[in-house]
Amino acid sequence: MTVEFSNTKASVWNSIQTSLQEAGFVVANVSALNKKQGSFNAVNNKTSVKQDLVISAYKPNGGLEERFLKTGGSEESAWDFVRTHLSYLPVVKSKSDELTYIPERDPRIIFDRMVAWFVRHNVPVPLSSQEFQEGLRLRFSERDGMAFLPEQVAEYDRKRAQAAQAPQMELFVSDERSAIDWLTDFLRKRPSTYQEVHPEFTTQLGAGWRKHEEKPELSALLADNFLRYDGNGDVPSQIHSYLSTNFKDLRGLEKDDLRLKAKAKDRWFVPDPSKAKDLEQKRERSLLKEFESYKSAPGRKLKEFRLEVLRAGFKTAWGAKDYKTIISIAQKIPEEALQEDEKLLLWYDQALTRMEANA
Repeated sequence: MTVEFSNTKASVWNSIQTSLQEAGFVVANVSALNKKQGSFNAVNNKTSVKQDLVISAYKPNGGLEERFLKTGGSEESAWDFVRTHLSYLPVVKSKSDELTYIPERDPRIIFDRMVAWFVRHNVPVPLSSQEFQEGLRLRFSERDGMAFLPEQVAEYDRKRAQAAQAPQMELFVSDERSAIDWLTDFLRKRPSTYQEVHPEFTTQLGAGWRKHEEKPELSALLADNFLRYDGNGDVPSQIHSYLSTNFKDLRGLEKDDLRLKAKAKDRWFVPDPSKAKDLEQKRERSLLKEFESYKSAPGRKLKEFRLEVLRAGFKTAWGAKDYKTIISIAQKIPEEALQEDEKLLLWYDQALTRMEANA
């Protein structure tokens, strides 16, 4: 099914997407359609959208639903969903003869689609985000930050060889999650000290920041999600590769060379999957602790909050079938904040459905 529409509100997009998921569809692609001849409103109103969004969605065939019912939401059923989902996604997208990044092939987006699939089936999600990312790397092919089935790679590689440059991922920082994603992309390319990353990070926290979302401290984001080389032991491979490539006087040095260690000291870098798992567990415990404070907060409304705390709390409450907590917390936050976050809206709508079914 293809849906075309135009609207300036994120809440409208989220409502359409949630409705598609509840009807059994999975979103496979979102693209912009430039109509060239705009409507009267688009031509005369500066805030109107000049392009329509075109959403492609599918209902899985080939026995995915039947296999899912048999496996009961196991880890293997998660990978079965991913294999099926990747087969429906476009392999190559281009604009003006240049390859463009395919967001739906981003590992983080694939994880979100998998979670939505499990939630719709009222089954606990069997994998954490880090476990999923690690499993994805082992089972599927990666190109330019995107995941592919083995049989799709040849076609992508052929097109990639003809392109002048790799497709670039566009990251818009609007909340804590996207801030972490931006830092991940930045530090993977350029392991940096706090002093080096701070001015770059600050420029990202502009007018696009969500209204009710707390602005996080850079120091807290780094400590919770990344690792810092303290000068002890060998220089981590990620930092070693960056320094030896970008500094002529450091080329060819071993990882234990004192000159390299001095330049590497206090640089933050992206942890490898095994260490990232430990960081994620520590961070989730911290998020859930803060979620408890939201539950006991006096008054009817939370004026400012962390979306990451709400997402972690809703996910945990869902796993425990504690639908009442999801609904009560959702009623504490502004309606626009709920409607404009796809993940919160999914948990909330499903919790309402389950409460009604159990009544």
